[in-house]
Amino acid sequence: MSEKISNNAIIYATLALNSEVALQHEYLESDDVPSDERENEEEILADLEQAFMEFVDLYKIRCKTDNQLPSIDELLNSQL
Repeated sequence: MSEKISNNAIIYATLALNSEVALQHEYLESDDVPSDERENEEEILADLEQAFMEFVDLYKIRCKTDNQLPSIDELLNSQL
C-alpha cells in the first residue's frame, strides 16, 4: 500500500486502540476470564498495547509536521 495514511485515520485508530486497551484491562481485572484463557487474553492485551504505542509514535511524528493537530495528551484526554 503506497498511499499515505491520513491524519484522521491515525487519530481514529489511536483512539480506538486506546479504548480497546482499556476494555481489555477491565476484562482481565474482572472475574469473567476463565483461567484456561487468561494467558491468551494477556497476550491480546500486550498486542493491543504495542499497536497503540506504534500509533502514538506515528501521531507524534505527524504533530511535528502539522501544528494544527492537538498534542497526544489533548487527543487522549478529549471528550468526543
